[in-house]
Amino acid sequence: MGVRSFFGKPFAKYIAAQTKKWASKPKESQDKVFEHLIKQGAKTKFGKDHNFDQINSYDDFKKNVPIRDYEQLKPYIEEMVEGKPDILWPGKPNYLSKTSGTTSGVKYIPITKDSIPNHFVSARNAVLAYVAETGKADFLDGKLIFLSGSPELAKKNGIHVGRLSGIVNHHVPGYLRTNQMPSYETNCIDDWETKLEKIIDETIDKNMTLISGIPPWVQMYFDRIQARVGDKKIKDVFPNFSMFVYGGVNFEPYRAKLEESIGKKIDSVETYPASEGFIAYQDSQTEPGLLILLNSGIFFEFIPTEEYFDGNPTRLMIHEVELNKNYALIINSNAGLWGYSIGDTVKFVSKEPYRLLVTGRIKHFISAFGEHVIGEEVEKAMKNTCEKFPETELIEFTVAPNVAPKEGLPLHEWYIEFAQKPNDLAAFEKELNLQLQKQNTYYDDLITGNILRGLKIIELRKNSFIDYMKSQGKLGGQNKVPRLSNDRKIAEALNELQ
Repeated sequence: MGVRSFFGKPFAKYIAAQTKKWASKPKESQDKVFEHLIKQGAKTKFGKDHNFDQINSYDDFKKNVPIRDYEQLKPYIEEMVEGKPDILWPGKPNYLSKTSGTTSGVKYIPITKDSIPNHFVSARNAVLAYVAETGKADFLDGKLIFLSGSPELAKKNGIHVGRLSGIVNHHVPGYLRTNQMPSYETNCIDDWETKLEKIIDETIDKNMTLISGIPPWVQMYFDRIQARVGDKKIKDVFPNFSMFVYGGVNFEPYRAKLEESIGKKIDSVETYPASEGFIAYQDSQTEPGLLILLNSGIFFEFIPTEEYFDGNPTRLMIHEVELNKNYALIINSNAGLWGYSIGDTVKFVSKEPYRLLVTGRIKHFISAFGEHVIGEEVEKAMKNTCEKFPETELIEFTVAPNVAPKEGLPLHEWYIEFAQKPNDLAAFEKELNLQLQKQNTYYDDLITGNILRGLKIIELRKNSFIDYMKSQGKLGGQNKVPRLSNDRKIAEALNELQ
């Protein structure tokens, strides 16, 4: 047993005990966060504009602070980016996390001195929760890799600017620096494919025990390693690899291919990080869902998804949500985001403690004919179908409507890149359609009513999604392909690459 695993176990138990305390008092935990945020927010321009000095309850807050997305909050953010203090949070932000928006172009999300612990401590606690529950800690003694963006930061009006993963890299504590991979110099390489080859150079002969990243990019890392070593599985290259930490996408569509590449099942921990805040993490290997972080500087609100686009939607606190109901996630944080819609939808699967699943994006859906198919439904349909065709291995997929095909009724088209095709693609396609009908009654009605015809699989050549992401300047790092969209922009781009 090494030093890190020896000291990691008692520390993990301590953190688990602290977590249990605040998680068992959800309303009280959120009330404390709310009171602190309002007190600090009252010192800002936003707070003065929204009468924070008169806010004494959540009802007062709802009357004074509307729900906003980035575009609607942008006037305040622009002042903050200009270097003006006390705009959204007291002082100036320490960092601006640079992200790509679909409608806003480049987005700058503030990270303040007060919000930095939310990002790093939450990631640390996700791993410690696993140690506390399982007693397994040996992986802490080996080399740890996080496939991330560049830690190189620019400056804008005196504020450091960079990708979230690069910013967090600067806050890795000294005791982990010695076993963190890859090197800082390699992490700074911008071109993903060049960077990936350098990462392999540095890691292929090391004692890798924990690997973290978005599943499709980790798969690419594994594929490139296997191209070098021939028929070896990853478990033969990294015999002590025992922990996979991931976030950003549902792991299930990638699990079969990743485990085939590894050559054995690996324990995993799911996280829910975003530039706007670290929302939740998997705290149990036996219970479903991710523990929502109610004491970490974020006050959460939830809007029933069917009301999201209404003029005056219902806004709920944590103790008011229902199980198995989809909500749009709204955050108020010590980074200075107020009534902020991050665009995700979630569903709670437990109240003791509160655990959630990420079910999709509020604006990522297909509803060409009123079916309103969401990400959770297409992923469940795919998962259930793959279970009936166990030989199938997926690399990536996305779904788009075709409302005006050259012949026949309109339909949904599933663009799929297989690592291993099903033995009977036509039967797979038919089953996939049936599974989607089971997931979405509106889709079922449209199929049975002959408004839509059954879905069609568009089989893509190898590396289609890699080439698509490269064409968009989004290859590697924390970028991911939308699971579905209500237009054909991605579909048309993929068609052009065939």
